[in-house]
Amino acid sequence: MLRPGTFALTALLAALSAIGPLTTDMYLPSLPDIARQLDASTPQVQFTISAYLIGFAIGQIFYGPVSDRHGRKPALLAAIALYCVASLVCALSTSIEMLIVARGVQALGGSGGIVLTRAIVRDIYSGARAGRELSLIASVMALAPVLAPIVGGMLQTGFGWRAVFLTLVAAGLVGVTVVWMLLPETLNTRAAEPVSMASMFRSYRVVARNPSYLAYLSITSASYAGLFAWISGAAFVLQGLYGLTPFDFGVAFALGSLGYMTGSALAARIVVRFGLDGVLGIGGCACAAGGLGMVTATALGLTSSLSLVLPVAVYLAGLGMVLPQGIAGAMTPFPERAGAASSLFGFVQQSVAALCGASVGWFLGQSAWPLTIGVAAMGCATLGFWLATRGIRRAAVKH
Repeated sequence: MLRPGTFALTALLAALSAIGPLTTDMYLPSLPDIARQLDASTPQVQFTISAYLIGFAIGQIFYGPVSDRHGRKPALLAAIALYCVASLVCALSTSIEMLIVARGVQALGGSGGIVLTRAIVRDIYSGARAGRELSLIASVMALAPVLAPIVGGMLQTGFGWRAVFLTLVAAGLVGVTVVWMLLPETLNTRAAEPVSMASMFRSYRVVARNPSYLAYLSITSASYAGLFAWISGAAFVLQGLYGLTPFDFGVAFALGSLGYMTGSALAARIVVRFGLDGVLGIGGCACAAGGLGMVTATALGLTSSLSLVLPVAVYLAGLGMVLPQGIAGAMTPFPERAGAASSLFGFVQQSVAALCGASVGWFLGQSAWPLTIGVAAMGCATLGFWLATRGIRRAAVKH
């Protein structure tokens, strides 16, 4: 069994957290081909992303309370098993409607990884130490959005889009095996009452009444929604308007994702010195600057894909700073309800991201404006929420 505080455990938690970006980013280069092969429109194919986000949001409601009662490990094994079955159905889909439904179920399984990783970190750490651990996890996890689109582009070019989902099935099976053999159970005190809708609602009500929790939730939800504005529109804009091939798109997307890796790695180094709030502020500024940079590039009519990729790398660097610190700040007040706090956090964050991504997909046409405006709006909102809630967060620290 892996021991707390070891890099091996951090790496495993990072891999579990990477299920979400891996599942989303690996098939992005295949979206135009899926549209052609399944005779689907751009909004229909884009809805395979939104369906995943919706399923990811709904799934997170349940895993936290269930794991508070029955343990992190059993809940995690069940989640990955469901993910594997749904990924296989995605690979075998014969219509866009079948793929959309399978993606939703795939997300119900995949959402367990991120919820339970946050709960496990809170079981072991708190405060700035939890923020540092989450930043380390994020910096390792950041390999997923860097490598996934490149691997996806290669699979798409060599074997077609179904091979992408078969690869995800294989990755899920490896995950089940590793968790079963190596992950320790970290839950120290199990919830006393059985899991029910009433008990879940009571736990969520306690969590949602905490002002500092809501402050951190607003900051992270805005920044995360900007990411999915980019994910929802990037494939169609960079391939359809800027003429990139699936492989070239994978490389361009990966270059942008290097920003997230840089930001999360930097946050892990500076959070002990600057504190959660200081790193959040730096990240919020980067999100706003990156989003406005994308708007500027579109307004100037720049035609190079780098004119969007470089500003989004700045945005994602800010996201890499904001997400781990925001999660750590939100989870700190709830050692006895870590699972419920993580579930509610993920549900709201993912729901906002799904709405933002669907909005961008709906308005996409022969212009990059829906994409760049969506990212810029969320970047500015991130910085705005950080400024507006400083008093609330300071009051929580004093108590």
